[in-house]
Amino acid sequence: MIRKLFTLPIRSLIKLGEKIQEEVDQELYDIPYLQQQLVELHMMFEMGELDEDTYVEREQELLMRYKIAKEREHNELIDE
Repeated sequence: MIRKLFTLPIRSLIKLGEKIQEEVDQELYDIPYLQQQLVELHMMFEMGELDEDTYVEREQELLMRYKIAKEREHNELIDE
């Protein structure tokens, strides 16, 4: 009983950390959101709001996240 009282805050903190990680992953690897970001990035570049180096750097980051998201999606389908 006493052990449960002492470990409860730690377990709650771990669960909170896991929930935060899930939310961050969802935002970072949400395929429709990433697609939207890529379109907006391209539009900003076309309108001259970004220089080519910035565009390429951001595009590479978004494409890497998109690739990871697609791999995760594929793995989830396999696990089902």
